[in-house]
Amino acid sequence: MSSRVEAISKHLETSCCKAATGPGYASPRDAMKAPKEKILYIPCIYRNTPIDQSDYLATVDMDENSPTFCKVISRLEVPNLNDEVHHTGWNACSSCFHDPTKKRNLFIMPGLISSRLYAVDVYTDPKKPRIEKIVEPVEIFHSTGLANPHTVHCIPGGKIMISTIGDPEGNAKGGFLILDSQTFELEGQWEAPGNNTEFGYDFWYQPRHNVMISTGWGAPKKLIKGFNPDDVAAGFYGRSLYVWDWEKHQLIQEMDLGPDGMIPLEIRFLHDPSATEGFVGCALSSTVFRFYKTQRGDWAADKVISIPSKKVEGWALPQMPGLITDILLSMDDRFLYFSNWLHGDIRQYDISDTKNPKLVGQIFLGGSICEGDDVKVVEDTELKIQPKPLYVGGKRVEGGPQMLQLSLDGKRLYVTTSLYSGWDKQFYPKMLTSGSFLLRIDVDTEKGGLTLNDKVYVDFGNEPKGPVLAHEIRYPGGDCTSDIWI
Repeated sequence: MSSRVEAISKHLETSCCKAATGPGYASPRDAMKAPKEKILYIPCIYRNTPIDQSDYLATVDMDENSPTFCKVISRLEVPNLNDEVHHTGWNACSSCFHDPTKKRNLFIMPGLISSRLYAVDVYTDPKKPRIEKIVEPVEIFHSTGLANPHTVHCIPGGKIMISTIGDPEGNAKGGFLILDSQTFELEGQWEAPGNNTEFGYDFWYQPRHNVMISTGWGAPKKLIKGFNPDDVAAGFYGRSLYVWDWEKHQLIQEMDLGPDGMIPLEIRFLHDPSATEGFVGCALSSTVFRFYKTQRGDWAADKVISIPSKKVEGWALPQMPGLITDILLSMDDRFLYFSNWLHGDIRQYDISDTKNPKLVGQIFLGGSICEGDDVKVVEDTELKIQPKPLYVGGKRVEGGPQMLQLSLDGKRLYVTTSLYSGWDKQFYPKMLTSGSFLLRIDVDTEKGGLTLNDKVYVDFGNEPKGPVLAHEIRYPGGDCTSDIWI
C-alpha cells in the first residue's frame, strides 16, 4: 500500500484479539493481508427463465494455477423449485474472531421468494458444498409472521440474523429472524414486539455505538412480477433508513430520505468498527447518501452522489435512471464502488473525504444504452456517445453490472449481471435465454481506475441444464460485504 493508504487505514488497526483463532481476521487491515481468493460461491437462479429447474450454488475455481481456473467445479442443487436464492451469508464472521470455539462452517442461502432457508456445509469440503439443514417456510411463518428473507449477518452471541422484507401475505414488513449459528435452529425474531418497520431489506450493525441501521425495498406482492412505476407513487416502495437501538432491539429513529432517496438498498458502515458513518445506495433515485451520527446523538443523512437520468427513446419510460443496485467499500475505507445496472457502468470513488466522494474510476459493461441497440439516448449530461456493447469470449454480455464483490486486498472487483429474476425478465429479457456472466475488473488501488480482465470470466449461458442467472459472490474466508468487526 502507498503511504497515503497506510495513513487512511491506520485507524483500522486493532490491538485486541491478536492471539484469537476464531473465524475471520482481527481487523480490516489484517483482512487486507489475507491470501488471494481461490474459490467463489455464487447462487444461480432458474426462476422466471424458460428452464424449469432448481436453483443451485455454483463453486467457481479462481486458483490461477489450477487446470479448472475460471470453471464451475461443483453445483449444489437445492431440492425445491422457485426459491430465488438471492443474497447469502455466513454463520460466523470476523465479529467472532475472539472466540476460538466458533467456525465459519455454514453458508446460509435464503430463498427470497419461497422464504425457505438453507444451511450449507462448506467446511468439510469447500469445493463440494452440501446441504446441512433446511428451515421450511411454514416454520418461519408460524413462528414469526415474517417472510421473504434477504440479508444474512452473523452477530455476537453465536447467532445468525436475517432481515425480511414481507409477511406471509406478501405485504411489506421489515423484521429480522434469529437462528442458532451452529444448529441452525430458528429461535424467533430479533426486534422487540411492536418494532417492525414498514419496509425491510439490508442492514449493518455497529455495536461500539449501540446502533444498527436498516433499509427498505418494497412490498413483495408488487415486486414479485416486475417493476411498475405506479407502485412507487402508491407507496409500495421505501425511501427511509431505520435506526435501531442494538441492545434493546428497538426502533429509535426513521430517516425519510425524500424523493431523492427512493428505494434505498445496500447499506455499508465504514469497516472501522469505531466509525459513526457510512453510505447507502438508493436504486430508483440513483443517488448515494452518507449517513452519520450528529453532535446531538441522533442520525442524519446527506446526498453526496447523484447520477443523472438520461432522456431516451425506445424504452419503457422517457427518462432512464442509472439504477444503483449494489455498493461496497474497500477494506481500508478508501474507495466506494457501485453499479448502475441500467446505464451499464461501475463507478469507483475516492472517499478519503467521506463528505465529498471523488470519481476516480468508471467502466461500462453492457447495460441498456449501448450503441446500435433499440434504445436511443437523446439527451445525456455525462456522455457524448453511447458506449459500445460488451463482448467477452466472442459472446455479447446481456444485462448490466449488478452484484459486486471486492477482493480483500482491494485489487480485484468481481461482478455478475443478474439483479432479480423478475426484473431481469422485464429489463433484460435476452439474459434469460443467454445466461448471465461473472466478470473480473482489475483495480488501480493507488490513483484509482478500473480495467476489464477479459481473460477471467464465467459464461453462465453454458451451464449443463441451460443458461442461468448468477447473482451474489462470496469467498470462503470472508469478504468486503459480510464481515463486521466489533
